[in-house]
Amino acid sequence: MTESINLEHIAIILNRPRHSENIGAAARAMKNMGIPKLVIVGSTHCDLSKVLRMATHVAAELVEQIEFFENLKEGLEPYHYVVGTTARLGGMRQGIQTPTAISRNLISLSQTNRIAVLFGPEDKGLSNEDLRFCHALVNIPTYGFSSINLAQAVMIICYEFSVTRSERSEFIPRLASRYELDAMYEQVKDILVRINYIHAENPDYWMNKIRHFFTRIQLRASEVSIIRGICRQINWYEKKCFENGTLHREVHQ
Repeated sequence: MTESINLEHIAIILNRPRHSENIGAAARAMKNMGIPKLVIVGSTHCDLSKVLRMATHVAAELVEQIEFFENLKEGLEPYHYVVGTTARLGGMRQGIQTPTAISRNLISLSQTNRIAVLFGPEDKGLSNEDLRFCHALVNIPTYGFSSINLAQAVMIICYEFSVTRSERSEFIPRLASRYELDAMYEQVKDILVRINYIHAENPDYWMNKIRHFFTRIQLRASEVSIIRGICRQINWYEKKCFENGTLHREVHQ
């Protein structure tokens, strides 16, 4: 028996798209491939009349249900797994998968987890800061010219999602959402700055490796709760030592 991606758990997220026509064409592609949810983040160029014209009446309902967010962090909060798309390779963009490979990996994940597929603006794509939210990266292989129209890229990814099948695979439980993870990272960063494990001048840079480490583990909500509980206990102990006048002595022992 074969399994396929649960398309109801897939959302396409366009981060700062520059052209309303591309939004409409992306919506039409999603409708063709059975993916129901479109999210727009930080766009100041969204003319719904132009979007609807490109989407056609067939995808009008999908357009009417578009969710809008001002920033990427808020837009990704409900999702348990984020796939970032990239045309650029190298640097911190490691472990990049093809659309076919990522589709196979998402079959089990999508049964119990909400998946976001993130596309950057047409002119620059996703920034390194955007990539911090991503669990995995996907690149559409090209020959000689790597730039692909945004709506075409959405169509290619959505097509792979709709046709990929595999043998029944291992059950994967619900992972921690971006909201849960980001709250945990803030607590961890605060603790590590205070104990001088990471530099206060640029803590986000030093947190990248820690983020990558936890991303590979694919934390569940209950595990995030344990880590946050440890952070709270460290805070409590630090406060207790300070109130007892022992913090300064113990730190320098």
